[in-house]
Amino acid sequence: MRRVAVTGIGVISPLGNSAGEAFQSARQGRSGIRFLESPFAKQLVAPIAATVCFDGAAYFEPLKLRMLDRVSQFGVVAANQALAESQLDLTKMDRGRVGVFVGTGLGGTLSNDEGYKSLYSDGSDRIKPFTVLAGMHNAPAAWIGIEHGFTGPNLTYSTACSSSAVAIGEAWLRVANGALDMAIAGGSEAPLSFGSIKAWEALHTLAKIDKELPHASCKPFSKDRSGMVLGEGAAMLVLESRDNAIARGARIQGELLGYGLATDAGHITRPSVEGQVAAMSAALRSAALDPPLLDAINAHGTGTLANDATETAAIKVIFGERAYQIPVSATKAMHGHLLGAAGALECALSLLAMQHDVTLPTLHLLTSDPDCDLDYVPNQARNHSQVRTMLSNSFAFGGTNAVLVLRASD
Repeated sequence: MRRVAVTGIGVISPLGNSAGEAFQSARQGRSGIRFLESPFAKQLVAPIAATVCFDGAAYFEPLKLRMLDRVSQFGVVAANQALAESQLDLTKMDRGRVGVFVGTGLGGTLSNDEGYKSLYSDGSDRIKPFTVLAGMHNAPAAWIGIEHGFTGPNLTYSTACSSSAVAIGEAWLRVANGALDMAIAGGSEAPLSFGSIKAWEALHTLAKIDKELPHASCKPFSKDRSGMVLGEGAAMLVLESRDNAIARGARIQGELLGYGLATDAGHITRPSVEGQVAAMSAALRSAALDPPLLDAINAHGTGTLANDATETAAIKVIFGERAYQIPVSATKAMHGHLLGAAGALECALSLLAMQHDVTLPTLHLLTSDPDCDLDYVPNQARNHSQVRTMLSNSFAFGGTNAVLVLRASD
């Protein structure tokens, strides 16, 4: 197995529309959660979300833009950023040995929602001709491949909240074993349609609005947490063998050391300690990393009662008493839950944090919970951190648990 380097990172997110902007916002504890300004906001119980300031017209010509749902716009722009940062000369590459691996939970839900509104609410018997092309889950990956002529495997993963972690892990496997020279891997999500948000409301998993500080409504690991806040955006990584990256003089952003995958197989929404332990254990084995050598964890940390307590318990099973010395960050407090793109954004932020010797904060953690008693880096980033290895956890409805093992660049 070859060592796999990350040589490019692209981000479109509530924290900023580049990897650097997103990292600096997270480092400074700036929240991307705000009141929704959509026409349907008054019909929502809690009209807040982590939204992206983004206009697709600035990136795509009108005809192409009509075929791209917001989820594809995010994905293509993030991939283009990552490729530009990698400084790869694509004209000298065998594009049949380049793969695209993208995770998304809901796909083009804005386009699908618009079509349903035309049919069922407006009484029209016609919808836009590109609705299927815009709404299909594999559209972001397909457009990334088309944009750059990549003819290797083009795969879309939809495993709810772990989708993009799975996509990155599966891409890592193929680059590590030599099946591919390079891969674009990550996730994209644009779930803020009226129908989507109302469906999430019906599950009773969304956070109540903090009346004093609405932007602080997502409170991972805090006793007064009330649920998650939906977010949108995309994050993409360029993965290639470390040897090739060094040979061409590329700047290495970090490494992927391993990937663990395990399934709860017990309940469609309820997480299990056993499933999360299995995924973290598999990731550490894959990376050949002993638990005492791990420096930090990026938690799934959704802010729901069940997930945060379960994840805390699972970390204790893996690391024993040392769990209390491992810093655990939950950045969803700032950027919301990007569903299928969450794992990719959190992986990107973790790599950047290690580059800058920073441990990112878990915001809005003011009330301690006896069931959540680890070091969650409360409310403020820690500078001068000596973090060289991290786990990035992604756990999902449906039970697919995916964990990435990351290492800082040498």
